[in-house]
Formats: sequence, structure tokens, C-alpha cells
Amino acid sequence: MKESVYKSYDELPLFLNAETVAKLLGISPSSGYELMHEKGFPVLKIGSRLVVPKEKFRAWVEQNTGGNE
Repeated sequence: MKESVYKSYDELPLFLNAETVAKLLGISPSSGYELMHEKGFPVLKIGSRLVVPKEKFRAWVEQNTGGNE
């Protein structure tokens, strides 16, 4: 698994694909795809493509890791 090249949220693209989500979370690409199909994960379906808005991803991470505490 490759290490993420992003050092901060500001460097991320506006929309994240499953591969990027997986790299950022340090999980396998297949786990990234599974996560994007989980209820409550902030994914948008554009045609047949699934993407995650950067700001929604950040909020999800903070909410699910206690990042706001």
C-alpha cells in the first residue's frame, strides 16, 4: 500500500475517489470501495462514479475519530 502524498487537507482535490480515500485512511483499496458503500459515508454518485467531497470527508473523519474533542 502506497503512503499518501498529501500532508494536509488543503492539498487534497475537491473530490476524492476510492483509491485516495483508502490511501488517506491507510486501508486497502478494496476496503476503500467497501467504505464508500457504507450507510452514513458522505459519498456522491455521479453517473456510475462514486466520489467524496473533501470537506464532507474531513467532517466524517473528525466525527468518527473524536477529532473535535
